[in-house]
Amino acid sequence: MIRYYLLLLSVLLSATTATATSLPDRLPDHQLTGPAPLETGPTYPADHDTAFATGSGLQLTNLSRRQLDNLAVLGRVWGFAKYYHPAVAAGQHNLDAALLRVLPLVLRSHSVQARSRVLSAWLSRLGPVPACPTCREPAPDSLRLQPDLAWLTDKKQVSAQLSRQLEHLRRNRNQGPHYYVRLAAGAHNPVFEHESSYPRLQGSLPDDGLRLLALFRYWNMIAYFFPYRYAIGEDWQPVLNEFIPTFLGARTPEQYRLAALALIARLHDSHATLFDADKVVAAYRGTFFAPVQVRFVEGQAVVTGYFDPLLGPATGLLPGDVVTAVDGQPVPTLLAQRRPLTPASNDAAQLRNVARDLLRGSTGQVTLLVRRDGQERPVTLPRYPAARLNMGLNNGTADPNAPAWHTLPGNIGHLTLGSLLSKDLPAIMQQARTTKGLIIDIRNYPADFVVFTLPQYLLAKPVDFVQFSEPLTTYPGTFVRKPYYKLPEGEGPVYAGKVVILVNELSQSLSEYTALALRAVPGATVLGSTTAGADGNVSAIVLPGNIVTRISGLGVYYPDGRETQRVGIVPDVEVKPTIAGIRAGRDEVLERAVELLTNSPKP
Repeated sequence: MIRYYLLLLSVLLSATTATATSLPDRLPDHQLTGPAPLETGPTYPADHDTAFATGSGLQLTNLSRRQLDNLAVLGRVWGFAKYYHPAVAAGQHNLDAALLRVLPLVLRSHSVQARSRVLSAWLSRLGPVPACPTCREPAPDSLRLQPDLAWLTDKKQVSAQLSRQLEHLRRNRNQGPHYYVRLAAGAHNPVFEHESSYPRLQGSLPDDGLRLLALFRYWNMIAYFFPYRYAIGEDWQPVLNEFIPTFLGARTPEQYRLAALALIARLHDSHATLFDADKVVAAYRGTFFAPVQVRFVEGQAVVTGYFDPLLGPATGLLPGDVVTAVDGQPVPTLLAQRRPLTPASNDAAQLRNVARDLLRGSTGQVTLLVRRDGQERPVTLPRYPAARLNMGLNNGTADPNAPAWHTLPGNIGHLTLGSLLSKDLPAIMQQARTTKGLIIDIRNYPADFVVFTLPQYLLAKPVDFVQFSEPLTTYPGTFVRKPYYKLPEGEGPVYAGKVVILVNELSQSLSEYTALALRAVPGATVLGSTTAGADGNVSAIVLPGNIVTRISGLGVYYPDGRETQRVGIVPDVEVKPTIAGIRAGRDEVLERAVELLTNSPKP
């Protein structure tokens, strides 16, 4: 097993690369969302424990299988105490420091019994756990997700005495505010607080103890506050054991971030990644970009547009050209290397993300092998800093100031949400009243929040459109269903024509939430391809070294309970671009929508 861990580490480190009207904190996925600044408020005893602010001083090398198992059990017990213990919730203890103090004792334990005695004594030092008369099990019909706590009684991990102690803590868990987590106002996604970024270590390599802390912190946040833990596709428990050698084996700032990225990718959440605001991450990916856009079409890397109207065409590449190799590496090889380090909810979103960085690098030029008309030829392209290019094209909106409304031939209305502002909606929908059909294009990230305003022009009566699940900070790991959200009907005449909603892999988060709402309009048709599969407000996570990532923080479901996470918004009519269509300058998805509306009977 140790050889497997070392092999995994080698592979990873050598790979190339809610209120009814407001769901706050929805940001475009290319923007960094860090933890909210802490408000001025009360101080806690935990705030004054700064013994490890600059490092743990621990060296964790050449560990035996027993020691690795000891660390995994420590990580579970530590996280359970962090989120369940009343004294920790009250801010009486800095759990980072508490972990680093007990870690050497746990590491030296030679048996399950010895390890359990150390952990039992450590739990006792956190303070008494008084009886909790209000600690009850949630109603079964309210549950969407329950905590995975089978390990509390696993004799291979904990002794009988420690198991009883942990079960007592579960039954008498914290029921008040929590020092380390609260729910966001309105939306109720988790907000993680009082988590030190260890800012003095920004851009550097935190020591062994702090890297292990990073793993434990992230793993437990997912175990207790990720709404889609059940949809990860694997048991989250052994992931902790698997990644301990990976995090401890990282020997450079880049390797540490690659270890974090590989862990994050195991969530299969398109909201979750590491951001270019981290200079180490940006340097790894490269800070120079080719002026041409590439997307995967029909399984191949295809030029689909230009990030600059002059620099792009100057490369000699044309839409429809197929990139078969980058700097001598075949595209399938690059794709296989990058998938484990490219977080995404589904295959469509992962290919989207890989394509965005495919021509990116650390030098001012890149050499491609390009196929056109059956012939392959090498092409060397210049690369530029992102500031020189219009990277907004990657989010489906090349010009955010472009008109959101067009009337297409056949009296078909075309409304693009990537540039639609709420203030313009009344005038636009007045124009739309006389059209035969309406195409609402969400192959982009909406410029404004129109989830509840746009459907008012399309609905004659209120309709259920979504159900959320949210976490219980008083029973960490539990997510409960919330009442259905309704779309309100409008006050004026309802649009009489047919409605078609366009989506694709660029449709993510707010785009998907908007599509979910519009799909509830009677007779509406969703057309295009599967979306990115990441809905719900995001929750930021910070790790030692000031690494910032995030997760989908709420469960989002159709009223009948169907999934949206990973599944995405699946179209009623699937239409995908083709290489031939791109070469001809056609928008085949839009064309199919026009055809559908043109051939539909008059209302």
